[in-house]
Amino acid sequence: MNFKPEIKSKEELAAGQPKYESIVKYMVQQQHLVTVRPDQSINEVINIMIEKRISGAPVLDENRKLVGIISEKDCLRIVVDQAYHNLPLSSPVVADYMTRNVKTLSPDSTVVDAATEFLNSPIRRMPVVENGVLIGQISRIDILRAAKNIKPASW
Repeated sequence: MNFKPEIKSKEELAAGQPKYESIVKYMVQQQHLVTVRPDQSINEVINIMIEKRISGAPVLDENRKLVGIISEKDCLRIVVDQAYHNLPLSSPVVADYMTRNVKTLSPDSTVVDAATEFLNSPIRRMPVVENGVLIGQISRIDILRAAKNIKPASW
């Protein structure tokens, strides 16, 4: 007796999988985010972060493309550089301290994709980027809000 397994198409396989929502529904839209420029004074950005009570901000170039992210941790390096290394007070800019290699998500990512990324890194928020352009930001708490809408899978 020959056994010939039934081969399913990608569409048929996908049809049997649970569908998870896109992160776009839960992310903070770009126009509602505080963003900074690479040439902006780091002291000005620290004041913005304190005033707005935020722990970081995307860094955008003149074409609104994401070039980095500046966080509280990045800003703390200034304290160490100036005190520990006995560097003179200067006028550092965001580009001197920002993180350039930024983990991002695409708008095609699902809430499960984002949850997986957050589980595998210490990052608390990730920019959502399309063709290099920032369209929003998603955080761990946004994913927790989305999780309330995920239906348990039936096995």
